[in-house]
Amino acid sequence: MSDFFTDFWSYYIAAIALVGIVWCIWLLFSQRKVVKVAGATEDTGHVWDGDLRELNNPLPRWWMWMFLLACLFGLVYLVLYPGLGSYAGVLKTSSRVELEAHRKAAEQVQSDVYGKYMQMDVKQVAADPAAREIGQRLFLNYCAQCHGSDARGSRGFPNLTDNDWLYGGDPATITQTITKGRNGVMPSFASTIDGKLAGDVAQYVRSLSGLSSDPIRASRGESTFKSTCAACHGSSGKGNQALGAPNLSDKVWLYGSSEANIVDAILKGHNNHMPAHEEILTPERIRMLTAYVWGLSNNGAAPAGSGQ
Repeated sequence: MSDFFTDFWSYYIAAIALVGIVWCIWLLFSQRKVVKVAGATEDTGHVWDGDLRELNNPLPRWWMWMFLLACLFGLVYLVLYPGLGSYAGVLKTSSRVELEAHRKAAEQVQSDVYGKYMQMDVKQVAADPAAREIGQRLFLNYCAQCHGSDARGSRGFPNLTDNDWLYGGDPATITQTITKGRNGVMPSFASTIDGKLAGDVAQYVRSLSGLSSDPIRASRGESTFKSTCAACHGSSGKGNQALGAPNLSDKVWLYGSSEANIVDAILKGHNNHMPAHEEILTPERIRMLTAYVWGLSNNGAAPAGSGQ
């Protein structure tokens, strides 16, 4: 609770905690005083089953002391440990510090495992069976949620086993992608291209990769493609890895190759986000993961059952 933007919330939470405990103590003694004045066997007036009466008997003394000690324990705890807003407590105990200590201890143990691989070329690491097992476990933990356990991706998430890369598939680029992440944007052209013209452009795009297309409509869409789309995808549609612009002349499609899917991309655009992992993974783990991903399409080391 140390990450408040203003002191108000720190004081607010501290006040709730303290007032709650003080109120419990006040309630205990205030009710005890009422019992003393009214008598220990005051009749509340509630009767069940004809003769079963509810009496206002005093609390058992052992229960009262247990309740009071629990309140005092709460006060002592809040003095010693965090709990009063941003107050760290007399003992300065922090779960964040403990977590960091455990993490560093684990990294020290792991460094003995990863150490030898840090001195090897990534391609050599990718060829090592033990390294591939480590990389696969890392992949299943951190990457499979989007790219699939077999690394073949799904709609909107690239296939990592086909050697078709948006930003490049060399080890350095893969490391950069894992470390810093990517944000690929296909802008919407709905303000400049209507639905009919978008369909013609889609026919031309399909013709680039040898898919069936209407030659008349494709010829109408060609000029629009070269004046609007070629800036990113190139005049021949082969893409631009510096921008992450896909190659439109091959057989690989991230969102589908139908006219409807292509028109949807033109009119609505796409925004693909690959999160950065530099705050999650150590450099050693990123290297092992890089080697594994590179090996999927270069060493024939695809996951079991992937068909590669």
